[in-house]
Amino acid sequence: MYSPSGSGVATKTGANSRVFVFEVEGIRQGGNSDQQTYPIRRSGRVLITVPYERMNQEMRRISRLGGRIVNIRACDGTSPDQSSTTPENGLQSQQSGEQKKPMTQAKVHTEVPVNIYKPKNPFVGKCLSSVELVQEGGEGTVRHLTFDLSGGDLHYVEGQSIGIIPPGTDANGKPHKLRLYSIASTRHGDHLDDKTVSLCVRQLEYKHPETGETVYGVCSSYLCNLEPGADIAITGPVGKEMLLPDDEEATIIMMATGTGIAPFRAFLWRMFKEREQNPDYQFKGLAWLFFGCAYTPNILYKEELEELQRQFPDNLRVTYAISREQQNKDGGKMYIQHRIQENADELWQLNQKPNTHTYICGLKGMEGGIDEGMSAAASKFGADWGEYQKQLKKEHRWHVETY
Repeated sequence: MYSPSGSGVATKTGANSRVFVFEVEGIRQGGNSDQQTYPIRRSGRVLITVPYERMNQEMRRISRLGGRIVNIRACDGTSPDQSSTTPENGLQSQQSGEQKKPMTQAKVHTEVPVNIYKPKNPFVGKCLSSVELVQEGGEGTVRHLTFDLSGGDLHYVEGQSIGIIPPGTDANGKPHKLRLYSIASTRHGDHLDDKTVSLCVRQLEYKHPETGETVYGVCSSYLCNLEPGADIAITGPVGKEMLLPDDEEATIIMMATGTGIAPFRAFLWRMFKEREQNPDYQFKGLAWLFFGCAYTPNILYKEELEELQRQFPDNLRVTYAISREQQNKDGGKMYIQHRIQENADELWQLNQKPNTHTYICGLKGMEGGIDEGMSAAASKFGADWGEYQKQLKKEHRWHVETY
């Protein structure tokens, strides 16, 4: 982790601030282990990042799942003995003799499903429901759609996308190509029965640059006008860039515009709404959502987000940027990049933690403003944001999916 001398960054000292990596083999794969959350490597071993204060709890969990700890090391590369820490339950680590690099976060996931259904043989599901998300007085139309998957083997994890193939042909008489949409539900689906998948879709609408005629997106219009009971051709899932880490103590920073909130809805529902269904994943860290839109009625999932805030005030923060209603410090419209700039110092501090992940999803134009704000914060500590961002990407802690 970047820590320039004389930076003024406050750091904890002592054993309780340490983070360790358990190398584990033999974890059972079954219903009780929620197999899609374990980062199994090709060697059959798992690397799990564990804060010092949770070492004993994690050891008990690993033992319960039939695993065996073959090595423990601190993120600075030392062993627990070298760092003067000893697990209370007396489990001994074994040196493998293998040269290992320090691990800063749990970045890998087990058995992430990819392309179970391909365009030539899509899964045909049914639309179960279509709900308008834009409240009265808002701009445009955005639908929350839920599809039935019970007739096939389509499964997914949070942060992935599925493809939709609209019916009919294009201007050249060829079948329409698929369009990808970020999944807005957890792996268990909105009904918690592992049999549905949900999307958040805005109907694309724009003026033709030459004729001035209103043009509607082919697939988005098809989806937004889909009636319950209608068949739909689905491919996928795809994507490994936006996956949620397994670390229950992680800090998750999410930046979204419009329907870019889709994967973050999935994250937040898994963190906070499915706690009873997921005993092996009990989120205790910090989730911070930055969401940008034009008007208050365009805040997607607003009531649900704010209810989660009320229930988990210590673990969830939501910051809005409402461009047509709020002003930035210079008197202009308030966009998400301005909120990032306002909070850049705190975001910089959070990114010093080895288990902080930042996700960006939505309009590509917001990336420049985010970088500008973070660059100003980094410079206060003698750091170059461009180089530091490269380090975050290398550690798989900076995730971007924009269009």
